[in-house]
Amino acid sequence: MRRFRAILPVTMFLCMAAAAQSPQGGTVPYTLHVYTDLVQVPTLVLGPSMQTLPPVDAQKFRVSLDSGPRFQPTHVRLEGDDPITLAILLDLSDNNASKLPLTSSRPLAAMALGALRPQDHVSIYSLDCNMIRSANNIPADSNKIEDAIDQALQSQVIHRGKSRATCGNTVPLWNAFSFIIQQLAEKPGRRVILAFTDGYDGRSNISRNDIESLITDGGVTVIGVSNPIFAYSPESFDDWERAFSVLCQRSGGLILRTTDKELPQTLRRFVDLLRGRYILEFPRPSIMTPGMHSIAVTLEGTRAFIRPSSLTVPIPDPAILKDPTTIPSDPSRKPPFGKQTPQPK
Repeated sequence: MRRFRAILPVTMFLCMAAAAQSPQGGTVPYTLHVYTDLVQVPTLVLGPSMQTLPPVDAQKFRVSLDSGPRFQPTHVRLEGDDPITLAILLDLSDNNASKLPLTSSRPLAAMALGALRPQDHVSIYSLDCNMIRSANNIPADSNKIEDAIDQALQSQVIHRGKSRATCGNTVPLWNAFSFIIQQLAEKPGRRVILAFTDGYDGRSNISRNDIESLITDGGVTVIGVSNPIFAYSPESFDDWERAFSVLCQRSGGLILRTTDKELPQTLRRFVDLLRGRYILEFPRPSIMTPGMHSIAVTLEGTRAFIRPSSLTVPIPDPAILKDPTTIPSDPSRKPPFGKQTPQPK
């Protein structure tokens, strides 16, 4: 596999193979094998101050692979109503509980009612001494989501029998992410984690680089939700907050800072950000080597906050390429690669 990680990141790749089946008896028809040769990169585009921009001219998008020559995507569209597969993580640990801008299930239930679609699916996890899953890939139904959030917020199981966060030895955040990402990776749709956390990891045996690799392999975007930082400066960040912000951005996401009062509007914006991502499409590069490659997306003549999602692209199967029945792709449409050495997986 070849894996792309954004310099400021990269996204999801769909690979399908289909073959017609022969009818019983009669003349055997020709069989058409179809191998998808298209890379799709969901890309978040905001203004320099993180504001929503008016529709962007698709002709302005440029992509660079491994710091190579910039090229235009062959097709650009809005994500729109593509199915979303969403995992919500509530970090209820004693380090984070007082910072959590979520005191009831109503804002998330309202998000399901007003912004999510019937084709979207939601899983809900909560974390402290233990991690529980109160919803597993359920349709985006507001009543079911409200019940699952209530169960998560009121559960004593995650606090080892207590009613609030008092556990000094919580499940490490990166361990929780590892499990959730692997669960999401098995499901279709635009995979997203909405994490209510400040990013404090504790004593995880999993590094941030390992998590970023899992995110890239699974085609997962991470968006964090946390309280505002009022003294905003690089020095105001703890190391774990900075690490979490980097992880979100390299996955094609960001951190949304909000208060309990403003959370309903923030959650509506969260879904709008997903629906408003641009899907950049271009042919799979022909010269590919295993490892971690970089992708950069820019807009000609426009200052913007641009974050492509991470993705994994299968290396072409040599047997398929040598098959005389394979119709070769047009080499003139293949995007160029730079000379940057790929990082090992």
